[in-house]
Amino acid sequence: MRENIIAANWKMNHRASELEQFFQQLLAGYKEREGVSVIVAPTAPYLARAVELASPAGIKIAAQNMHFEASGAFTGEISASMVRDTGARYVILGHSERRHVFGENDEMIARKVKAALENKLQPIFCIGELLEQREAGKTESVVTTQLNAVLTTLNAEEMLDVVVAYEPVWAIGTGKTATPAQAEEVHRLVRGIIRGHFGDEVAQRITIQYGGSVKPDNVDELMSAENIDGALVGGASLKAESFLRLINFNAG
Repeated sequence: MRENIIAANWKMNHRASELEQFFQQLLAGYKEREGVSVIVAPTAPYLARAVELASPAGIKIAAQNMHFEASGAFTGEISASMVRDTGARYVILGHSERRHVFGENDEMIARKVKAALENKLQPIFCIGELLEQREAGKTESVVTTQLNAVLTTLNAEEMLDVVVAYEPVWAIGTGKTATPAQAEEVHRLVRGIIRGHFGDEVAQRITIQYGGSVKPDNVDELMSAENIDGALVGGASLKAESFLRLINFNAG
């Protein structure tokens, strides 16, 4: 059985007092579920404190980004070893905002994934197409290119430590959500590409999350799809009440 992962990507939200309040409310209602892991990705200054608050409940902490170099003259960046020093064990890489706002390309993201794995961090590796790419019928080629940039640098053992997150860019923060059928179609494609590189056993073990306006009122239907193994959540993860509802999804 594949691990289902529900992950909160807070982006540039929640200062220290809000982080404290969130975890107080979350832990008051949180109960571990077999086969479901929970991850929270706060901003970098609060990673260590988040680890302190979350670890007793078995909740994992992720960084939202990192550099691929181990050290150097990279003002404002953090390395994989620095992330690990905070106690975080996951890192989100290749998010659409990193690609389309900050100009990260496939080669950079592949180097980041490799650096994360070398430092015993589990990457949440994001892929997804723009609206104009979907409307032009290019979803498959875009997703395949983004995936292959990373898969061709890894071996099967490394791949088993990677979480893939499919996030159609047109559905992130827009209120639009890919239908379960649209999401499942791409998730099936992704698993097939992984199968082509590493075989069926590896492909069947990889967690593939969906991200893009996941909310309490659509999480159950999305999670009922065969190849959707969790969610990478933005806005709906900022409040403990709604995030708890996502954690407690009912896939039928």
